[in-house]
Amino acid sequence: MNNPVFHAFSANFLGNSSSWYKKTIIGFLLLNPILIVVAGEYITGWALIVEFIFTLAMALKCYPLQPGGLLAIESVVLGLTSTDTIYHETVANFEVILLLMFMVAGIYFMRDLLLFTFTKVLIGVRSKVVLSLIFSLLGALLSAFLDALTVTAVLISVGVGFYSVYHKVASGKKIQHLEHDHGNDSEVIDLHRGDLDQFRGFLRSLIMHGAVGTALGGVTTLVGEPQNLLIAEKMDWGFGHFFMVMAPVTMPVLFFGILTCILLEITGIFGYGHKLPNAVRLVLTEYSNAEAEKRTLRTKVTLVVQGITALLLVLGLAFHIAAVGLVGLMVIILLTAFNGVTDEHQIGHAFQEALPFTALLVVFFSVVSVIHDQHLFTPVVTWVLTLDLDIQPVMFFAANGVLSAISDNVFVATVYINEVKAAFDAGQISRQHLEALAVAINTGTNLPSVATPNGQAAFLFLLTSALAPLIRLSYGRMVIMALPYTIVLTGVGALAVAFLLPG
Repeated sequence: MNNPVFHAFSANFLGNSSSWYKKTIIGFLLLNPILIVVAGEYITGWALIVEFIFTLAMALKCYPLQPGGLLAIESVVLGLTSTDTIYHETVANFEVILLLMFMVAGIYFMRDLLLFTFTKVLIGVRSKVVLSLIFSLLGALLSAFLDALTVTAVLISVGVGFYSVYHKVASGKKIQHLEHDHGNDSEVIDLHRGDLDQFRGFLRSLIMHGAVGTALGGVTTLVGEPQNLLIAEKMDWGFGHFFMVMAPVTMPVLFFGILTCILLEITGIFGYGHKLPNAVRLVLTEYSNAEAEKRTLRTKVTLVVQGITALLLVLGLAFHIAAVGLVGLMVIILLTAFNGVTDEHQIGHAFQEALPFTALLVVFFSVVSVIHDQHLFTPVVTWVLTLDLDIQPVMFFAANGVLSAISDNVFVATVYINEVKAAFDAGQISRQHLEALAVAINTGTNLPSVATPNGQAAFLFLLTSALAPLIRLSYGRMVIMALPYTIVLTGVGALAVAFLLPG
C-alpha cells in the first residue's frame, strides 16, 4: 500500500520495533475478537495470557507497556473483564504500587553509598564464587526482612553504577589501554570488546544470583513477600510461628539454593561462571582511587547521611513501622533535605526508572482481572481439592507453582488459601491438614515461580529495568539462567512438602 498516511501510521505504531513484531501484535489484536466468537471467552482468556507473556518475552525489542496495554484495553472491550475489576485488583495491590513509586526513587538517592560500598567489595573479593555467595546471601537476608522489589532496586542501582563507571572510562574518555605495575614489571591491558562482553556476563550472573536470593529469603518470613502476610492473616500466625511452620520446607530449599549458586559458578553452566576481566578491575580500582582523592568534606558528609538513612530504612522495614512505600517516601525526604537536593527537576530523575514499570504492573493486573472474571484457574483448584488428602499438599505446591509462573503470586495465593480455609470452616479438613496446605500454598507461590519473569515481580522489574539491555539480559536468557534454580527449588520444595510436613 502506497498511501502516505498508512506509511506514517505504520512508522508510528510501536515506534522502532521490527516489522515482524508489529505484525504479530496486530495479529493478536485481530485474532482475539474472532477467537471469542469461535471458541468462547474461556479459551480467549488463555490466549490473552499467552499473548501477554509474549510481549514480556520481547521486552528488549519493545517495552511491554504498549503492546500489553493494547491487549488489556481489548480485553475490556471484548468483555473478558471490566474496569471495575481492574480497579479493585489495582487497589488490592496498592502497597506494591506505593513501593514502586517511592522506594525505588529513594534507592536512587542512595546510589553514591551503594556504588562506594559495592565497589570496595568487588575490588576486595577476587573469588567469583565468594562474590556470588555474597550477592545471593545478601539478597536472601535482606528480602527476609525488607522487600524483594526494594532489594532488586538496590541490585539494579549497583549494576547500572558499575556498568556506567566502566563505560565512562573505556569509551567516554577514549582510553585505549591501562598500565598496571607489578613491581618492576608493567602490564598493558587492552580494553576491547571481549572485556565488555565478559563484564556483561559477570554482572548478569551476580544480579541473577541476587535476584534468586530474594526468592530464597522472601519465602521464609511473614514480611518477606506480600502473599506471606496474606496467608499468615488467614491462619492467625505471628512472625515467629510463621518462620517455624515454614522452616521444614524453606530451610532445606535455602541450603540447596546456596549449594546451587556455588556449583553454577564452579561449572560455569547456564550462563554463569564469568569472571571480572583484569582490565575492568583496573578501571574500577582507578575510579575508586580517583574518587577517594577528590572526595571533599561535603561529599563525605553526603555519604554519612546516606548511611544513616540506609540504617533507618532497614530498621523501618524490619519492624514494619509503615507501608514500604511510605518508608520510601521518608527516605526521599531525608536524603534530599539533608543533601541539598531541592530542585524539582533533580528530584524528578529519581522517578524515571520505576514509573514505567508501575504502569506496566497495572496492565499486568488487568490480565489478572481476566483470570479472575473468566475463572481460568477454577478447574485446577477444583481438581486439586478432589484429590486424596495425603497427596493434596504436594499437588497444591505443584499447582501453585505452575499458576504463579504465569500469573500474580498474590492472586494465586488468595484463590487457594480462601478455598482451603472454606473447606476447614465447613469441617472437611483438620487444622493440622489446613496448616500443611497453607505451607504448601505459600512455598508453591514463592519458589517455582522463579521460572519466569512474570512469576516474580522482582524478576519482571529487573527485566524491564535500564540495566537489562546494558547487560543483555533478555526474557529467554533470564529463563535459562533461572532454570537450574527452578529445578532445585521446585524439586527440594516438593520433596520437603511431601515428606517433612506434618498432616
